[in-house]
Amino acid sequence: QVQLVTSGGGLVHTGGSLRLSCVASGFTLDDYAIGWFRQAPGKEREGISCVSKSDASTYYADSVKGRFTISRDNAKNTVYLQMNSLKPEDTAVYYCATPSSPFGYTCWGDKGPSIYEYDYWGQGTQVTVSS
Repeated sequence: QVQLVTSGGGLVHTGGSLRLSCVASGFTLDDYAIGWFRQAPGKEREGISCVSKSDASTYYADSVKGRFTISRDNAKNTVYLQMNSLKPEDTAVYYCATPSSPFGYTCWGDKGPSIYEYDYWGQGTQVTVSS
């Protein structure tokens, strides 16, 4: 069955870096979009980055553009989110997710990932940025 395992979170100071990993199993990773989401305390879960199937397109929310980079290693069945220049407002639980269908524009151009279009979720990893 489809499984996503998220890891790599932790506690860092402002300006620090972390690399999150999302290890996938139960499906062919390259055939599906993968999205990264985050949820801060008291806030809704938001999509911050995604990569489309076959890496045809990537998306970054304005809040992370220029600081975060999404990448995929199909040989390791893993999608990464490299996070640099972290800020206290990046503090949140981070999740990776994938849609149940390889079709559809779940990550394309300026269309970011929507929680309503992604069906399988990792367990989340906590990122805390201290000031």
